[in-house]
Amino acid sequence: MSRFIYEPKATGLVLIDTVNDIFSENGKGYPLFKEEFARIGVLENLVRLLAGARERQMPIFFCPMSYTEEDFTTWKHLSGIHQEMYTKRMFEAGSWGADFHPRLRPRPGEITIIPHKNIDVIANTDLDVQLRQHGVEYVAIGGMIGTLCVESTARSAMERGYHVTTFTDATATIGGEAAHEAMVERYRLISHATLDVEEFLAASDKSVHSG
Repeated sequence: MSRFIYEPKATGLVLIDTVNDIFSENGKGYPLFKEEFARIGVLENLVRLLAGARERQMPIFFCPMSYTEEDFTTWKHLSGIHQEMYTKRMFEAGSWGADFHPRLRPRPGEITIIPHKNIDVIANTDLDVQLRQHGVEYVAIGGMIGTLCVESTARSAMERGYHVTTFTDATATIGGEAAHEAMVERYRLISHATLDVEEFLAASDKSVHSG
């Protein structure tokens, strides 16, 4: 159980790349994570996390990724992950694949961050500004990919002075259970709390009940 108590209005839920190319069965990236999604229950956990944040009236920030035709054809230096995404034309701007998964899409009043193109969302978008404008001190980060965008964004949030929470069961990576466990160990070094979804929501309830 978390030793922290989360004040919902000061706690921002950041959901990274909750789009069809990752979470829908016909998505271009889904086969890479299918087995881990099934083992961990990532989609259902994210749905529960999102619903819980909405019930507690936390500010919610959706962080999609997308690439234009110009991106696909003019980038000179492609990292390994960009080579993978560009070969498959993942997250193509305006496509079904880059649209939010129907169970993980924003509602009116929730914040959609400008699409990111590199793995650190804070370094490459308006996320930091949006968090500060909405009075967020505690940042809880879920979504994909656990060892890339989630981990890099968590590191940046920690460096900028936010209280950072990462999740054991609301993300996944490539490499099976051993890779997942190694990822979680790194999370514990760069985060202030690494919890499962139920622990996080319970710790948020403490603030409501104590108020």
